Amino acid sequence: MPLIDVDKLVAAYYALRPDPTVPAQRVAFGTSGHRGSAFDVSFNEWHVLAITQALCDHRRALGIGGPLFMGVDTHALSAPACASALEVLAANGVEVMLATNDAPTPTPAISHAILNYNLRHHGGTVEASQRADGIVVTPSHNPPGDGGFKYNPPHGGPAGADVTDAIQAAANRFLENGMVGVRRVSHAKALAATTTRRHDYLNNYVAALEQVIDLDAIRRAEVRMGVDPLGGAGVHYWAAIAERWKLDLTVVSEAIDPTFAFMTLDWDGQIRMDPSSAYAMQRLIAIKDRFDIAFACDTDHDRHGIVTTAGLLPPNHYLAVAIDYLFRHRPGWSASAAVGKTVVSTQLIDRVADRLGRRLYEAPVGFKWFSQGLLDGSLGLGGEESAGAAFLRRDGTVWTTDKDGIIAALLSAEITARCGRNPGVLYSELAAQLGNPVADRLEAPATAQQKRRLAALSPTMIDANELAGEEIVSVLSRAPGNDAPIGGIKVTSKSGWYAARPSGTEDIYKIYAESFQGAEHLQRILIEAQATVDAALASPPAGADTMARASLAPP
Repeated sequence: MPLIDVDKLVAAYYALRPDPTVPAQRVAFGTSGHRGSAFDVSFNEWHVLAITQALCDHRRALGIGGPLFMGVDTHALSAPACASALEVLAANGVEVMLATNDAPTPTPAISHAILNYNLRHHGGTVEASQRADGIVVTPSHNPPGDGGFKYNPPHGGPAGADVTDAIQAAANRFLENGMVGVRRVSHAKALAATTTRRHDYLNNYVAALEQVIDLDAIRRAEVRMGVDPLGGAGVHYWAAIAERWKLDLTVVSEAIDPTFAFMTLDWDGQIRMDPSSAYAMQRLIAIKDRFDIAFACDTDHDRHGIVTTAGLLPPNHYLAVAIDYLFRHRPGWSASAAVGKTVVSTQLIDRVADRLGRRLYEAPVGFKWFSQGLLDGSLGLGGEESAGAAFLRRDGTVWTTDKDGIIAALLSAEITARCGRNPGVLYSELAAQLGNPVADRLEAPATAQQKRRLAALSPTMIDANELAGEEIVSVLSRAPGNDAPIGGIKVTSKSGWYAARPSGTEDIYKIYAESFQGAEHLQRILIEAQATVDAALASPPAGADTMARASLAPP
């Protein structure tokens, strides 16, 4: 596919004005902030200005008066969006902490900085008026033409719907009123403002890593590691980690290219910096035999991909191994710390948690559901099927409350060092003991109306008694862990399940399925799930009869 024209993309960011009467051009916070493309008039200067002013008003209303930690990734629209946001923040008198030398900053480094300010520098007693929060300018692993804007409140993790709904509504009012009420100064004045300061995100984060990962064990075992930053915000972090902690860690590429021309195409021919996709990870997979363990992170480094000598380890496989390992090798964690997973993560985690004697906290999709539990230590780990996870420091206190691909990647080396076997081998052992599931995920186009219908599914609308020949044991529209709506439906039998939900960031819906009886049983589950979704949508969306198979299978 053709690469993006960066100059035209940035020009469109500044030149095109969103029409708030067009739904696709309004501010819309999905599971991870507002995302879109300047070419589609869904992520443009006015969006960022409006969101930032709404955020300033929100901070003022709640009495949040501490510094705002702001970082950007390496997408082409991230730097312009950061500049626009700074102009509004400075005009509103907000103290902003930008990265030294305007370096890209990973999402976990922003969360770490917020928590370090609120909890550690002030001993957990910072006054409400001095609480810090943050902005991450990133569309995560989305294609190069996209931009994204995410808010992290004082708890350090992604903002919940109560916050984002209010900010979204206020931002759209600014768009509707022609930006009346949006305060702004020039970029030069914003940079020179006394409220604009610099923060060394990299060294503050890297220096603390031994508090969450057993780096001594990795070093003693002389684990040979390879990392591909995928041209993302953590590209310069890895060399610093290797140097400071004397690790045998090779950075396979430090290239930063906003077109991401070095990426192999994802399953649908798009460029995505998705470390959980075997299609996107071909560069690292090709050289896997040079290392004992290798890994990659997405553009803002909140997701991870683990490559063993056998290839890319599916995210659910690694998550199960990480949980089994961490709860056995973290004596400083509370005995009551629970295992956090999403409703679409593998059921093998349920079996691992049960064997460990740990409570399972099952939440809807979205890492925001784990932030409070990580903050207060009631969760030892929160993990998503989409290769996002975070866990506590070794002493049982909070590390980050947002996803951290860096520590998840380094954990794979710690596991290899302390167990003498890589996570892929350990997964085989785990599956032999507790069951060997097979899983798949399907995606298809869906209109906004169809997505709303799917999200509104209730257990009473499912009239089937069996799933692929087994009795249905539960039909859920709310998550067991917190009774929050899952935005779809999950149907479970003794040895299989499926979940159907609309995407929070794209015009598609997704069907997740898993079976402990093998591939044939899995296909039966998928067929029955598809029939349920088709009925819910009344008429299948265009292209649904040729549903795309997502990134679980290698090319």
